[in-house]
Amino acid sequence: MSRNPEISIVMPCLNEAETLAVCIKKAQSFFHDNTIDGEIIIADNGSTDGSIAIAENLNAKVVHAEQKGYGSALKTGIEAANGTYIIMGDADDSYDFIHLMPFLIELRNGYDLVMGNRFKGGIEKDAMPFLHKYLGNPVLSFIGKLFFKIKINDFHCGLRGFSKAAYKRMNLKTSGME
Repeated sequence: MSRNPEISIVMPCLNEAETLAVCIKKAQSFFHDNTIDGEIIIADNGSTDGSIAIAENLNAKVVHAEQKGYGSALKTGIEAANGTYIIMGDADDSYDFIHLMPFLIELRNGYDLVMGNRFKGGIEKDAMPFLHKYLGNPVLSFIGKLFFKIKINDFHCGLRGFSKAAYKRMNLKTSGME
């Protein structure tokens, strides 16, 4: 019998033992503090540093991507997710899984995709290379907004939420998603 939580948090993982426990505990706090039925899925991509044991000890569901690569790990994790909504984010503690309520509110309001914005929330010193922060990402985000007429200000933010139904409509055939 599979459980159908409201939200699945999917974290791709490749040797994230230093930060994985922090990320899982933040996600668990988000569920607990907001009385949300959720699951945490660690999509492992061949970790050899104890990440799998850390995830299992913290009661996260671990799935193993057969193909190597970030996109393959994400796809494996998303397909294993049972939630109505999915939020994906890296397991390196670059995103704060405690503050996901704005994502969930927008998803509950019917949006199929909600993206984070590192520029609005602040970027830690040295977390993003200078050229990416001041040229690459802003220029590419501007071009995307111009051509697609959407209000996304950080096209490259890895913290994203979407409905499982929207993911199924994409009907992805390839192993990569990035």
